[in-house]
Amino acid sequence: MTTETLIWLIPLPPLLAFFLIVLFTNRYRGLSHTIAIAAAFLSWLGSMIVFIRALQVHELGKHPFQSSIPWLPLGEGWFSIGVLIDPLGAATLFFVAWTILMIFIYSVGYHNYGQPEGDHDRKGLPPHGATVMDEHGHKHKVPSIEPMYSRFFAFIGLFAFGMYLLVVSDNLLTLFVGWEIMGLCSYLLIGFWYGKPSARAAMIKAFITTRVGDVFMLLGIAYLYSQTGTLNYRAILYNPEVLETLANTPSYIAGLSAAALIGILLFIGTVGKSAQFPLHVWLPDAMEGPTPVSAMIHAATMVSAGVYMVIRIFPLLSAGSGHGALTAPMIVMTVIGAGTALFAATIAVAQNDIKRVLAYSTISQLGYMVAALGIGAYIAAAFHLITHAFFKALLFLGSGSVIHGMEHGVLHTDDHVDPQDMMNMGGLRKKMPVTFWTFLIGGFALSGFPLVTAGFWSKDEILADAFGHAHYGVFITLALAALLTAFYTMRQITLTFLGEPRSKAAEHAQETPWTMTVPLIILAVFAVSAGWVGIPEHFPVIGGIVPNWFHEFVGETLLEKPKGVEFNPIPLLTSIIVALGGLYVGWLVYRNHKAGETDPLEGALGAFYPVLKNKYYFDELYQLIFIRPSVWISEVFTYLWIDRKLIDGILHVIADVSIKIGAFLRNFIDKPVVNGSGDMVANVTKSTGHSLRVIQTGRIQQYMVMALFGFIALSGLFYLIIQRMGIQ
Repeated sequence: MTTETLIWLIPLPPLLAFFLIVLFTNRYRGLSHTIAIAAAFLSWLGSMIVFIRALQVHELGKHPFQSSIPWLPLGEGWFSIGVLIDPLGAATLFFVAWTILMIFIYSVGYHNYGQPEGDHDRKGLPPHGATVMDEHGHKHKVPSIEPMYSRFFAFIGLFAFGMYLLVVSDNLLTLFVGWEIMGLCSYLLIGFWYGKPSARAAMIKAFITTRVGDVFMLLGIAYLYSQTGTLNYRAILYNPEVLETLANTPSYIAGLSAAALIGILLFIGTVGKSAQFPLHVWLPDAMEGPTPVSAMIHAATMVSAGVYMVIRIFPLLSAGSGHGALTAPMIVMTVIGAGTALFAATIAVAQNDIKRVLAYSTISQLGYMVAALGIGAYIAAAFHLITHAFFKALLFLGSGSVIHGMEHGVLHTDDHVDPQDMMNMGGLRKKMPVTFWTFLIGGFALSGFPLVTAGFWSKDEILADAFGHAHYGVFITLALAALLTAFYTMRQITLTFLGEPRSKAAEHAQETPWTMTVPLIILAVFAVSAGWVGIPEHFPVIGGIVPNWFHEFVGETLLEKPKGVEFNPIPLLTSIIVALGGLYVGWLVYRNHKAGETDPLEGALGAFYPVLKNKYYFDELYQLIFIRPSVWISEVFTYLWIDRKLIDGILHVIADVSIKIGAFLRNFIDKPVVNGSGDMVANVTKSTGHSLRVIQTGRIQQYMVMALFGFIALSGLFYLIIQRMGIQ
């Protein structure tokens, strides 16, 4: 099978699994998850084959894999769609395939073990996995399997299809199709437990917020097509003449070129999809869905797709940047990315929900990537996208393991605490050793623990790029964000795993099954080793021992491969200091935290602590300036004035006129003409029958006499006619 054919086939298994589960196997849970995992494995296998072949092609210096077919007929010719795997696509395909497969395997254990999180309150029904006693005194165990089990695997199959489609597409239109499929799946899966009002609110919030960005993105796609007549990557992004033309063509906004306006419009799509300020508010609430969904959104699909898109179109975003100057889209990305990185990190330090901390961490790390791309650090942004996917998937799946362990403790005690609140945990390193060590690796990778973890190498490269190109404001902002990241990560690890249990549920927690821990172990390996492929050549001592393969490979995606920055000890020392300093302070502050004690940070920050805990009140602000006016407009203005008075008024006028016209037609046409004609025919018939009925006496003699007279009369008439005609 040719590589191009295989690329076409990679997205199909999860899509087929979705239809098979929905149409045929939804009643058979074991068969449903088997089909889903088999589909994920087939896509993983195809992705690994394509990745290896892409490496071989790169070594030979050949062109990337691409194939296209005519799709939509146009006025002249066809709009073609196809697949493309270049170095960036191959690297993205690698982490997407691995994280999706691990999440699928993890989901089996997650939904079959104990009480599913989010299912604590079943409206008075016993929780799943609980032992209950029937009316005869016999004990029964409530099935521990998740309700709507098959539906879950169908939905994440469709989710995976959307991401695979987006990655292998060779144009922005089919990328947008995959983009929107993932938007639908996020709606379905964030609100998977739709019986909870909070889950229903979160799914709507995520869908509407991301749609805001998608509208602008679609405008950018339409504008780009109107200017170039194509949406194909190779025809636009790798064509210097097209890029130069776009950079020199004025747009509808004064001072912006067509390339700049298109780039900004497309980037707004990323702001929504990757939860950047000010459209960040949906991502923390997305924690209402099952934990595997959180991992899919935060690592394998949704938010990674937003950053991947802007990395993919980087030549367009940087079109017209001469002598190192930043273009308008790059300036916007730098400001929003760096600001979001620090903004979200400050919120994360005051959150107690184990998943919500990771959610704000994701927003912050995505800001890192966006800011890196804004300052032109193309390879550093792509590198951090990949390393972040591995350790963030590990952390989210680890948090799900922790929650399940805590729920086991809740079920076996009378301590009905919130199993997601870190203040109720503590001491879990002894109860859940595999989860602890893998979570520790993921947390250290997120913090950028020096030399050992993948997160260090990718973060350090971003800081080095910012410092090396004199973007000192970005450098300081991202360094502060990194310091806070290390602090809240160690806070999370300390409160969750170290010290002594702060609740009975934590005392009775237990390790989760192998279907949940094996994916954690595999992802932990990548959380360490994924950074080895991007060690800078000029790094002290170890630089050059391991080739900087990532820079050489992914750099080939651009027409002109970016040059690595010269080594400078300042960003390196900064990276080490903020990572180790943040980790140490986090441990120092929370190492002796006891049950019932106030968060030490609350005393340190004073009145500012509630601001961080309440996320700078952005939800309340949006409620005030967007949601309430919209509700008022829909309920008061639209319903009472537009609907009740205008629309209903028009309909009532039409109804009144119709009634009057009907009355006129009835009184002057229907009754006198139509009914009168009918009545006249009936009356004539009736009177004629009434006149003739006298001859119907029933007497045979009378009939014979009448027949005789009739015969005589007819004979006479016949005789007269013959005489008139002169017939002898």
